Amino acid sequence: MAEESYPLSSMNNSEGVQRTSHSRHSSRGNGTALLGDNMDDDNGITVFPGDERDWDSEEEGVRTTPAYPDEDIRPTSQKEIYGWYSYAWASEVFAICAMGSFIPVLLEQLAREKGHILGSPESRCKSSENMGPGGASGGNGGVKAPVCVVDIMGFEINTASFVMYTFSLSVMFQALVIISMSGAADHGRYRKQLLLIFAYIGAVACILMLFVNAQWVGTASLLAQIGNVTFGASYVLMNSFLPLIVRNHPSLKNTSGPQTRLPNASQISLEDEDIGAEDATLLGGRTTSAKPESNGKMTPAMRLSTGISSNGIAIGYCGGVILQILCIMIVVSSGSTTNSLQVSVFCVGLWWFFFTIPSAMTLRPRPGPPLPLHDGEKFNCVKYITYSWLGLFQTIRQASKLRDVSLFLVAWFMVSDGVATIASSAIVFAKTNLGMSPPQLAAIGVIMPISGVIGAFSWPKISHWAGWSVGQTISICISMFALIPLYGLMGLLKPVQDAGFGLTRPGEMYALAIWFGFVLGGQGGYCRSLFSELLPRGSEAAFFALYAITDKGSSIFGPTIVGLITDRWGDIRLAFWFILGLLLVPLPFLYFVDVHRGKQAAEDFVREREAREAEDRDENFS
Repeated sequence: MAEESYPLSSMNNSEGVQRTSHSRHSSRGNGTALLGDNMDDDNGITVFPGDERDWDSEEEGVRTTPAYPDEDIRPTSQKEIYGWYSYAWASEVFAICAMGSFIPVLLEQLAREKGHILGSPESRCKSSENMGPGGASGGNGGVKAPVCVVDIMGFEINTASFVMYTFSLSVMFQALVIISMSGAADHGRYRKQLLLIFAYIGAVACILMLFVNAQWVGTASLLAQIGNVTFGASYVLMNSFLPLIVRNHPSLKNTSGPQTRLPNASQISLEDEDIGAEDATLLGGRTTSAKPESNGKMTPAMRLSTGISSNGIAIGYCGGVILQILCIMIVVSSGSTTNSLQVSVFCVGLWWFFFTIPSAMTLRPRPGPPLPLHDGEKFNCVKYITYSWLGLFQTIRQASKLRDVSLFLVAWFMVSDGVATIASSAIVFAKTNLGMSPPQLAAIGVIMPISGVIGAFSWPKISHWAGWSVGQTISICISMFALIPLYGLMGLLKPVQDAGFGLTRPGEMYALAIWFGFVLGGQGGYCRSLFSELLPRGSEAAFFALYAITDKGSSIFGPTIVGLITDRWGDIRLAFWFILGLLLVPLPFLYFVDVHRGKQAAEDFVREREAREAEDRDENFS
């Protein structure tokens, strides 16, 4: 018998600004995809298993009856679309302002206030906001400040490492939660309920940050993890509404002629490349990767989906930048105190909480099809979780049979980890090694996504002008990323320090933010494009789920190793050696990816699958 297909909504992910059809997150993961195969019926309408339904013969592509008892096929209202936009406006501030800027600074500052100088428990740490470049008070980069550590559960942890460990744990729990709840993004009546639950838990976690102090630094870390986990989960659920909004839009229901239907909520691929923390992107927003028809033109559904998604990106990004500027004003007017950082995160929580209310009032639940169950089985939470994880494992088994897909995923694992590690460690490095103030750090959070947007528009033109293939463009982007840790390592050389280069001056961080954002604007979309060329027809959504999960899972390791290196040697700059290797090692793997061979293997895979399905049908009829 053929293997049963288990759908899985993948995570948003995390790493670039390539989010629109012109290029990511799509995603500061940021895409969502469902593990399951699709097929085309005789009318050219894309049909997915378990989603067969009645179609009006006079208006092809327009459904006239529900496919399952609870399906809501009422036309999408403008108010419903505004409700979807409202959640982008509400939640993206967490990515840009909280996890992308103020939470890392706040956690390091709280740890520093509780901590002591390594080897001298009686000597309190100096506030890093009063330190000059290089981590030394008034230094020039050649003098290092004493290492500050904080006691956590009997271990002395470098205050910079403490932030990295917090980030790694949040990404790990985020991945587990998103995989486990992915079935609920497409099946049953719980999509909207879960979105609101995650949204309000995350908002309250940010609000509670106002009430912690240095003695409660562990609680602050826990609240930050809760915020990041719930943000990522809620964004997966938010994105799962987009195909439903588009599918029932009046403009499509009134359009005659054949149409390509959008897939189920998590079958549509929503790319999410992160700038900043994983699934806490600085750019914010996720978008569909619009897939053109065979004649090169996008269908009306895809055009509408891309338009709504792009509006959501812009709205979420604008909301984040507006609040970021307001928070910078709060921090500056308060003298960059720890309390001003807490107030900024508190404002993020309030913003997230109150602007979610319009979404709660205007988004329709739009129940999905019931979870496939065997005869006699009853629904329970365990069934949803099992369904999701079985889907993941099934796709991993399929990917292992495709050589070029496996080579690419190995490379992608390291590339995405390296990029995410740069993003997550940049703020901590700037604070602890360069002594940058919170307002200066927050400014980086504004510069980087703006540069990313410019890069997203520029990279297609650059690659076309230079005549680069997709693989060549990816390799160039990775090499440009590798120059960042390499340049930072040059700061270990005394002549470079004396010349004021090698990331020894705060001003260099702004140039780094521009460079990083610009490269990230193209890298994610090109990786996605190459990967899509290698996929078996009918299994695209399943493999893109694995693509996004590989991205999420990898980001657990880099920050953890950076934290361990910092704990061992007391300087986060030394971890740049690890980041450099993490970005260079994937290049040979990418070199050996053969697109032509991969396409042929994908075709063979499809033929074998269709042969098995034919045998199963014959057995069932006999």
